[in-house]
Amino acid sequence: MRLELKNLYDDFRDPKTIKALADLIKKEAKKLDRSINIMEVCGGHTHTIMKFGLPQLMPQNINFIHGPGCPVCIMPKHRIDHAYTLAMQEDVILVTLGDMIKVPGSRGSLQDARSKGADVRFVYSPMECIKIAQENPTKKIVFFAIGFETTTPMTAALVDVVIKKDIKNIFFHINHVTVPEVMVELIDSRDEHVDSYNNQIDAFLGPSHVSVISGAKIYDKFPKQYNRPVVVTGFEPVDMMEGVLMIIKQFTQNRCENEIQYKRVVNYDGNITAQKLIDKYFDKVSLFKWRGLGNVHDSGLKLKDQYKQYDAEVVWDNILPKEEIEDHKLCICGDILRGMAHPNECTIFGTACKPNSPVGSCMVSSEGACAAYFKYGNIH
Repeated sequence: MRLELKNLYDDFRDPKTIKALADLIKKEAKKLDRSINIMEVCGGHTHTIMKFGLPQLMPQNINFIHGPGCPVCIMPKHRIDHAYTLAMQEDVILVTLGDMIKVPGSRGSLQDARSKGADVRFVYSPMECIKIAQENPTKKIVFFAIGFETTTPMTAALVDVVIKKDIKNIFFHINHVTVPEVMVELIDSRDEHVDSYNNQIDAFLGPSHVSVISGAKIYDKFPKQYNRPVVVTGFEPVDMMEGVLMIIKQFTQNRCENEIQYKRVVNYDGNITAQKLIDKYFDKVSLFKWRGLGNVHDSGLKLKDQYKQYDAEVVWDNILPKEEIEDHKLCICGDILRGMAHPNECTIFGTACKPNSPVGSCMVSSEGACAAYFKYGNIH
């Protein structure tokens, strides 16, 4: 029998298995004395929830809250303006991942910059920057790096090659962020400009690909310090249904633990080699501005000071905008990213704001909650 890609995930999408898990969830949920609000942190989880109609399979006392696990969605406008400004420099080729192309800043999107003659290129792997640099020795290649712990090792690997090969024309604008710190922010905000989130998060479905790199150990603090159970869960609907069942059982059995559902890929310690590479080249920044969430302590990364000659924010400091830009007044992406609102509560959802004409970042990214609702929700 010839093995095809669909053979690897068919069992995790099996309708009979999903229905059996739904029955178990309903049976276990009857033992609860209150409703439980479960936040899926990852945007990939949000899309699975909507694509496979998981809310319709839940009993009334189990609710999903969508979290900020979309790296494009949380990017503040002034950082998009950085990308746009760098792209418009005559001697610069700006390189980034594809989801960034339509994200609107205050000056326009990278798609707009491209239409004005900027050399903006989208890649699947940061390593493609090396070939671009070799083919364009008189140009400065700026890699606009985005993503959570999942993509950070790829950027670190590129930094490693650039330094070891002494490549002079590759620079980095680092926008990598980390998950645990924003999870803390959601349940215990330290931003004086943000009122209590009041979103009543009772438990987390931990992001799977992030945990492959960082390990499940990064969530230990949530059951221990904040009395919030975490279950690291895979992306397929069977994974997510099992993850929900594991959370419910923690409540009915009076447990509060950090568990792994996605054991076929995730372990407690994570990828130690990747973690060491990240630690070699990056430091934490004391504050990183998240769209809709404000400044989140220790949640961003930057190149270590000894590598500042490769840091685009240092090299082009004199031209990069410093002012922070507010979102469109009618856009509620901030509330959606905090788990305080659902996309269909936005007055411009599906009308003024669509994937081909996005107003907010949650509609732009393929992982954004608004994009998931528009594509799968049958409510537009």
